[in-house]
Amino acid sequence: MTDSYRTVTGEASATFEIKGSEFVGYVSPANSVSEAEAFVERIERRHDDATHNVPAYRVPAGEASADRPGKVMLREYSSDDGEPTGSAGKPALNVLQQQEIRNVVAVVTRYYGGTNLGVGGLARAYSRGVKEAVAEAGVVEERPHRMLSIATDYDDSGTVRGILESADVEFEADYDERVSFSVRVPVETVAELEERLNDATSGRVDIE
Repeated sequence: MTDSYRTVTGEASATFEIKGSEFVGYVSPANSVSEAEAFVERIERRHDDATHNVPAYRVPAGEASADRPGKVMLREYSSDDGEPTGSAGKPALNVLQQQEIRNVVAVVTRYYGGTNLGVGGLARAYSRGVKEAVAEAGVVEERPHRMLSIATDYDDSGTVRGILESADVEFEADYDERVSFSVRVPVETVAELEERLNDATSGRVDIE
């Protein structure tokens, strides 16, 4: 059985105020470093007038493979973004670690309100930002997935689409000179799906 993991169900945010400083915590699912960085940049643009935008994420450093489906190396990252060392990024990341959530990115935005909170107060505030955003999003058990690119001629496209629909996987179809399917498949069922597609089309399907 492929190892399942905990992640957030979707994007969410939570806002609160401490001694005049406004904090906004954000979380989002992210399946790669590039997805996590893109989310961080989006929040930074949204709050480009904020005093601090503190990021933290735990995402796969690479894709799970069929022979090691549950063995994904995690890239963990955080930054204090100008707050005192260790007062912001690490407490934010600690929440994700303690709740054993991965494939997730968090950003806690702060608008300074004129009163210094001290290192302990900041650590509690940034932790709270992530905790409340995670609670708002909700946590779900997920299985590692792989993205497959499937290409076929029009004659076989209906067969391929039918198999994908019966397998209950997420996919998008692009009808050009050939028909291309971008498919998100649980790692543990990749081999079985590839075998079904090849059998049904007598090997006329290209899978990457």
